[in-house]
Amino acid sequence: MLETETAHAAAPALPPELQSPRAKLVYLYLTTNGHATVSEMGDSLGMKKMSLYSILKTLREQDMVVREGDAYTPA
Repeated sequence: MLETETAHAAAPALPPELQSPRAKLVYLYLTTNGHATVSEMGDSLGMKKMSLYSILKTLREQDMVVREGDAYTPA
């Protein structure tokens, strides 16, 4: 198997209802890392906290992520 095939096989699937590129980025970050705080995501993704809170609220409303204390995890 080629390296590119391996990378694609290991990549988590994105839910089809995710349309926003930034929401996709946050979702992939959480599925890759397992959990993260807003500060960790902001530092790693270069996004402002206010943007992240908005995205995370939408992802929570769609039951894609859950909040556990200060951290968020994939649902």
